[in-house]
Amino acid sequence: MGIEKMKMPQLGESVTEGTISKWLVSPGDTVNKYDPIAEVQTDKVNAEVPSSFTGTIKELIADEGDTLEVGEIICSIEVEGGGSAPSEDAPKEEKKETAGEKSSPAPAQNKAPKKEAGNKARYSPAVLKLSQEHDIDLNQVDGTGSGGRITRKDLKKIIESGNIPKAGEASETQQAEAQAPQQAPVKEQAQPAAAAKQAAPAPNVPVMPGDIEIPVTGVRKAIASNMVRSKHEAPHAWTMMEVDVTNLVEYRNSLKTEFKQREGFNLTFFAFFVKAVSQALKEFPQINSMWAGDKIIQKKDVNISIAVATDDALFVPVIKNADEKTIKGIAREITDLAGKVRSGKLKSEDMQGGTFTVNNTGSFGSVQSMGIINYPQAAILQVESIVKRPVVMNNGMIAVRDMVNLCMSLDHRVLDGLVCGRFLQRIKEILENTSKENTSVY
Repeated sequence: MGIEKMKMPQLGESVTEGTISKWLVSPGDTVNKYDPIAEVQTDKVNAEVPSSFTGTIKELIADEGDTLEVGEIICSIEVEGGGSAPSEDAPKEEKKETAGEKSSPAPAQNKAPKKEAGNKARYSPAVLKLSQEHDIDLNQVDGTGSGGRITRKDLKKIIESGNIPKAGEASETQQAEAQAPQQAPVKEQAQPAAAAKQAAPAPNVPVMPGDIEIPVTGVRKAIASNMVRSKHEAPHAWTMMEVDVTNLVEYRNSLKTEFKQREGFNLTFFAFFVKAVSQALKEFPQINSMWAGDKIIQKKDVNISIAVATDDALFVPVIKNADEKTIKGIAREITDLAGKVRSGKLKSEDMQGGTFTVNNTGSFGSVQSMGIINYPQAAILQVESIVKRPVVMNNGMIAVRDMVNLCMSLDHRVLDGLVCGRFLQRIKEILENTSKENTSVY
């Protein structure tokens, strides 16, 4: 019999950590390879983690609510055959022996590793909740998790002991560190400005009686990080165009009841907008680009990212090859992807490969907005609410028309106003000519 370690998998190309939201197994359970053993929430999706081995669950090393980096151990599994996996406490060679040089054995480490800089401030929602319930000062806690991370087990042990650290107290480790001689930082002036910005402390916001402290989830952190990066790196410019969609509205309204009965899902206005955008992107491929430092990558595939919001998060699933799909096909994908988001079944592959984002801000009544670009894409289009307004027609008469604003944010490193104006003009032309006579949804 041998012991194998299950590690936090990488559930997406840019995913760096995951939170164990629910264990599907317990110690002593028998599992087969590829059986789901845990539900994990990342900054992008909720996903089931399959077992990499066939055997018996030995120990659940991570608790529900714990956030672990990709590659950290989450549980151990006893398998038949093979030797036991080396203990984490066993000494590891720093480098291989070379000719004429022998490596010296490293002393055994029996204490938990010292916290790494940056890990101290990264607490899982479960740890934050428990610390607030019992008034535990997390700055005074020595974690036993990987890299010194504080786990829920650490807090439970402290609570059971009754020795709860309060603000102003110091742990034994911290007292020892305070007594140790301090070394001057090396080449501090060489630190780049970006690193200094990232290391800036969080704002000190006073908490008053009645205030509610809400732990920042992995999804919320990912949204914040991506938005800050986009605004810092991409010089945003903004433009808007007004479109008369009266014929489109009449056409869609004449189809929607029969379409729902026949297809089983709704024919939304948004499907018409996504189709028009995907068609225009084929004609203006410069818009379908990304900034890559010393070059601009013009993407061949037209993959439309659509923003889908839940009560506390925003997800951006992707309609792949939208230019090759009919309006019906796009409407089906919008329905399917939105359903996955709201049921927690969205997969990492559903979020990958987007080249341009269309945001249906009009769904909650917005008539004008400026979106932040979905990094590293070059632009985002906000489709605002369709509203009835009096409009002066070409013959000088005033008529009530269905009007919509299209608001576009662009990365001025990649795109200029001229090409974006022509791109919006083309979308306007497609939409204003959408009618029963000119357009098929199939």
